[in-house]
Amino acid sequence: MSEVLSELEKQVIAAIQGDIPIVERPYQQIAAQLELTEEQVLQTLENLVGRGIIRRFGATLRHQKSGYQSNAMVAWRVEEERIEAVGKIMASFRAVSHCYRRDPTPDWPYNLYTMVHGKDEEGCRRTAAKMAQKAGVDDYAMLFSRRELKKTSMQYFKESLKERKNKA
Repeated sequence: MSEVLSELEKQVIAAIQGDIPIVERPYQQIAAQLELTEEQVLQTLENLVGRGIIRRFGATLRHQKSGYQSNAMVAWRVEEERIEAVGKIMASFRAVSHCYRRDPTPDWPYNLYTMVHGKDEEGCRRTAAKMAQKAGVDDYAMLFSRRELKKTSMQYFKESLKERKNKA
């Protein structure tokens, strides 16, 4: 059963699907642009999360702009009964921006993935080795990024509130 979204919900989703302002209170700034209160925006988001319409918020790290010149997807082979504990350990490293559990395949037995950032490839390797030691995982593969081909977010509602009002 699909849920119908209200205009308010569509506005809020449209406002957060791009870059979030890097300010002390980003939702207050978003609210002002939508002519809403910060509380209205936050309550709308909490409701969307509670209903399972929004499952997660993601962030994109533009690693080159933050001083990192290298990154690697590290694929880890972790016993399923340890996946939560190991994932928390891996995610605790500052150099890690993403940590995911995925299903392994017969040809690729890895089930935990981390994106590790470093000043160079050797820095990524050192970080992965520290992670392996701390988590007690010794079976992993490192896939270094060579070229960025795409870095965009999904856009669900492309029209702004003003554009929708002008059409009405």
